[in-house]
Amino acid sequence: QVQLVESGGGLVQPGGSLRLSCAASGSISSTYAMGWYRQAPGKQRELVAGFTSGGSTNYADSVKGRFTISRENAKNTVYLQMNSLKPEDTAVYYCYARPTVLMLFWGQGTQVTVSS
Repeated sequence: QVQLVESGGGLVQPGGSLRLSCAASGSISSTYAMGWYRQAPGKQRELVAGFTSGGSTNYADSVKGRFTISRENAKNTVYLQMNSLKPEDTAVYYCYARPTVLMLFWGQGTQVTVSS
């Protein structure tokens, strides 16, 4: 079992920055695929950024060049640095961990609101 706890969301003005953290507890391996999805009101959940099990990264086209995902294995924590935020980045951001293709764990979500 894996527990994921997100933090770092909040209200920020357009052009501002936030850093999200996802702390994992339980049976964790550095080979787990982990990352972030987001879901805006009335829209489907979409992948924002993630690490594959092999350690490579994937980003949604809409966040490339603005968001950076990083991982601190010693702390079982994944971060999402979000810069140059736009109103369309407003969503609930969910951390996920995928130990295998058949197992998927989610955090409770953290709200990010970009507004002036």
